[in-house]
Amino acid sequence: MTLPIFPEEASKIAEQTDNLYWGLLCASAAVCLLVFTLMGYFLLKYRNGKNVDRKPVHLPEMKIEVTWTLASLLIFMCFYAWGAKNYFLIERPPPGAMEIDVVGKQWMWKIQHPEGNREIDQLHVPLGRLVKLTMTSQDVIHSFFLPEFRIKQDVVPGRYTTEWFQADKIGSFHIFCSEYCGTSHSRMVGNIVVMSPADYQTWLTQGQPGNTLAQSGERLFRELGCSGCHVGKSVVRAPPLEGLFGKPVPLNNQEVVTADEAYLRDSILFPAKQIVGGYTNDMPSFSGKISEEELLQVIAYLKSLGSQTPVREQ
Repeated sequence: MTLPIFPEEASKIAEQTDNLYWGLLCASAAVCLLVFTLMGYFLLKYRNGKNVDRKPVHLPEMKIEVTWTLASLLIFMCFYAWGAKNYFLIERPPPGAMEIDVVGKQWMWKIQHPEGNREIDQLHVPLGRLVKLTMTSQDVIHSFFLPEFRIKQDVVPGRYTTEWFQADKIGSFHIFCSEYCGTSHSRMVGNIVVMSPADYQTWLTQGQPGNTLAQSGERLFRELGCSGCHVGKSVVRAPPLEGLFGKPVPLNNQEVVTADEAYLRDSILFPAKQIVGGYTNDMPSFSGKISEEELLQVIAYLKSLGSQTPVREQ
């Protein structure tokens, strides 16, 4: 029987995080060993009653102080740079990652795949594939924690947060909410299931719904009346959405923002917050009229228009 010190490492990030932890632990242990060894030595050597030379010793105090201070600073600044490198690696999702949407709700994780598959408290992913999670909360602050992958990210109502990983081992691993979110917080657990690429494709096909996430978003886009202003010949003059995602957007207040997921979300719920340059605020708010899952579906549709060219009927 073995007693593991850490959860299993299931990603490269996990290995890098553990290496940093062991480095800090060893450096701290070395400092403690040096301090307590010298302390013990001097306590024994100069203990009461022992005949020993106690005359003051004249040492280059300034040089000693400067040397040990700069040496300590250099060592721990190296650890700071190491930690900062790992932090920025974790916080910057790489391009080309498979995107999956996660909604936290008391007390479950609701997950939507781009192909339209939906899960509750389970997340199926292929081995070796970069996965980017776009997350939000329907009620209170949650925190999406994958201990075997050594990543954790707060899931906050009213905004989107992201985290990414690349699974290196096939198997089932834990999902926890690590932010106290109410009476049944301890029940907000799940599993991430890492499968071979072939098994993952089989799983996708077996659970394939009628519409992809973008297709569901297009249906909502038309049902909510958005197409009446943003598509084709419209009575109300509204900015085109084709080719918008990821591009800079000039606003009426002379600012320029990027059309990312957060911008699209705010434009749907709070259209008066950031008005596109050259347009007036004629769009109604959809706050309270659309759920977080539906918002992610509409945004998936708008993202699918990113490579299209705006077309306006005359």
